[in-house]
Amino acid sequence: MTRKKNLSLSQSEDRAVLSADVPQKPALLIVNLGTPDEATPSAVRRFLRAFLTDRRVIETHPILWRPILEGIILRIRPSRVAHAYRTIWSEEGSPLLVGTMAQVEGLRQRLGSSVEVRPAMCYGSGNIREVLDDLYAEGYRRVAIVPAYPQYSASTVGAVFDEVARWGLGSRDQLSVRTVRSYEGAPAYIEALATALEESWQKNGRPDFEAGDVVLASFHSIPQAMVDKGDPYQLECERTVKLLRQRLGCNEKELILTYQSVFGPAKWIGPATIDTVESLGAQGRRRVDVICPGFVADCLETLEEINVLNRQVFIDAGGKTFNYIPWANGSSACVDMLEEQAKEVLAGWVNAPAAVRA
Repeated sequence: MTRKKNLSLSQSEDRAVLSADVPQKPALLIVNLGTPDEATPSAVRRFLRAFLTDRRVIETHPILWRPILEGIILRIRPSRVAHAYRTIWSEEGSPLLVGTMAQVEGLRQRLGSSVEVRPAMCYGSGNIREVLDDLYAEGYRRVAIVPAYPQYSASTVGAVFDEVARWGLGSRDQLSVRTVRSYEGAPAYIEALATALEESWQKNGRPDFEAGDVVLASFHSIPQAMVDKGDPYQLECERTVKLLRQRLGCNEKELILTYQSVFGPAKWIGPATIDTVESLGAQGRRRVDVICPGFVADCLETLEEINVLNRQVFIDAGGKTFNYIPWANGSSACVDMLEEQAKEVLAGWVNAPAAVRA
């Protein structure tokens, strides 16, 4: 889809077209990682290739990485990952896409007609550049972006910012863009996590911390090398958990920070969630509740890795009760959190004249 319109117009005519075409309202993008189009090996292979060739995600030089990716990973993993996706896929599609769309619909109801709310993905179908192409062609010139990553990492939020910048490199005209960097300590975010835990405890009973029950806050891990180079992700995860402990009245032994989804042989930040649940089960701990604060929409990492694989590891090690606590997707508290971020980043733009570009 082309971004240039009426290149033969004079400068004054071009201004007139812009004045007539540009919507008064801004656009808001809720950006998540992305998902395969189908739970098939070929669709998973396409998605993994896009994801694992991003230098923000894999920092190894392409000369060294591409033979490993093409020769090993993309030959072996697509079938395994597709099988895992089939266990969580619904008639509506990927859980991540379904959850993201629920958030977008919730925000549309909250924000009304003054903002054009759309989903976007970093990789795969409906990606950032495709969505920005569409918005530009429709006349939008002001775009606010809320990444579905509460904690900043160069491998996630940084990748979102890169994609926006790459779109701009291909356009003579530019959008006015505002972005949210992170919201690891935002009041509505901490409240959304706490509310999910408290609602689960009302249903299942509060953990008996004195008897050894534990709550895990499981975040996606990143390579230790990224942290050593200055990535603030680990510090922001720690801040989230500190605030959640304060909100719930838990201590460090009752609410434990862990990391999941380790990939490859390099050292990743820990402790690893899967090792922790195995150890707790072996110690005779009866109950573990797990919440995944870094995942704003349920996905393979929460529904299959945590709720299936880690559950089985805990039970096999001797544990009794494993509760995965969903908190995100289209829940009212999650939409509250996104609305809080949206209103902050949109301040001054809603109902503002189209000529306002700052």
